[in-house]
This record gives sequence, structure tokens and C-alpha cells, in this order.
Amino acid sequence: MPERLADLVAELALANRILAHEGVLDAFGHVSARHPADPGRYLLSRSRSPQLVEPADILEYTLDSEPVRPARMPLYAERVIHGCIYQARSDVMAVCHHHAAAVLPFCVAGKPIVPVSHLGAVIGEETPFWDQHDEFGDTNLLVVKEEEGRSLARALGGHSVVLMKRHGATVVGGGLKELVSRSIFLCQNAEYQLRAHMLGTPEPLHRGEIKLAGGINLLPNVTARTWEYWSMRLKAAGALPPPARSKLKKRR
Repeated sequence: MPERLADLVAELALANRILAHEGVLDAFGHVSARHPADPGRYLLSRSRSPQLVEPADILEYTLDSEPVRPARMPLYAERVIHGCIYQARSDVMAVCHHHAAAVLPFCVAGKPIVPVSHLGAVIGEETPFWDQHDEFGDTNLLVVKEEEGRSLARALGGHSVVLMKRHGATVVGGGLKELVSRSIFLCQNAEYQLRAHMLGTPEPLHRGEIKLAGGINLLPNVTARTWEYWSMRLKAAGALPPPARSKLKKRR
């Protein structure tokens, strides 16, 4: 495996565990990254709870969400979410789909999450909604068909977050570190917004503040700092993923 790809695989396993440890993912949800050398492929774990994902679980998929090599293990049913977004957005390098408890009240009530805090600016001015029922009628709420994935990607448009009514959220980023920051800050912002309703009407950030603060919060030195912080929290909990097995060890 090329070194660059191996590094991304290890980073993706770590991203899964960070997002699980910080309460964004639970037994369900999934994270992917676009292939570093082939934009027509992406990396995603086999079907496994994110807290348990390790480098050996990561598989390569085409943008049609088919595994590049035949897989003998179960795969995520909703992987079309990732493939369809990568098809629609060449700027997207990482995707997370989750059902975080902080976000679900907004998805159930149909109320938008708006940036109300400095770090919350990374979600952007608007979090559009997608209602699967509008286009596909009664379903089991899983996004498993190509046409459903394409519909979700259209609702996302050029935004960074799309809220899925009665289901959860899908978040995108220009890289894994950016995606992890945005996913966690989305949940924190949602909690602050909901709590602020107890005191009155929350006042969202001004448009200029969203642009300026959002840009600062996604600078490489900032995302590296938050990544290091969440990684250390994961390490302190004894939940870091195991290192990838080398080819030599596999032969042995």
C-alpha cells in the first residue's frame, strides 16, 4: 500500500473513533475519505460500529459505491450517501453521516441549526433540510438507492451540512481534520442553540462573522490543534485504533 494511502487509512480509522468518543457517532453512522490518488474512489470501513473501526476494516469503493475488490464482510447499507456526494462535489474530500443526539431534535422538529457561537461558524450560514418522504414516500428511512443518494446530494448543494428530517445529518469537509471539527462543532452549536431557547430567542452570528470566524476555525493550524486535542482524549480513554499491520506481518 502506498505510504500516502496508508497514512489516510490510519487517519480515517482514527477519525471514526474520535467522532464516536465525542458523541457524534454511536453504534451507527459512518465516515469516509476520498482516495488521495484517485478522485474516482473513496475509502470507507466495512460495516462496523465507528468506535471499533481499525485500519484493517477500511475498503476502497468506486463512486458508484461498489467495493473495488470483492468483499466477504457486510458493508454499510447507506454507503451511497458518500458516493453520490463525491460525484456531485469535487471539492469534498471527506463525508460523515450521523444521528447525533444534539442534532436529532432539530431534525424531528424541522427547525434549522444556525451558527450561534464562534466555533459554530464552521457550519455555514444555512443548514438545508432533506425529507426523504417528499420524493420517495414511505421508506425505512435508510438511504440505500442511488436515486436517494443523488437527491440528498442535491439538497446538500454547495453547503457543508444537510439535515435529514426524522433521521440525522450529513456533513462534508475538505479533508478529515476539517470534517471532524465541523461535525463536532455542529453538535456543540446545536446544544448551545437549544439551551439558549430557555433564556429567550437565540441571536445567530452575523453573516460577516460567519464568514470570518468560519474561515479562521478551518485554518490548518487550528484543525491540527483540535485533532491533537481529541486524539489525546481518545488516547486517555484507551481507545486508540491499533496500528495497521505491515505486509511483513501478514506474510508471517
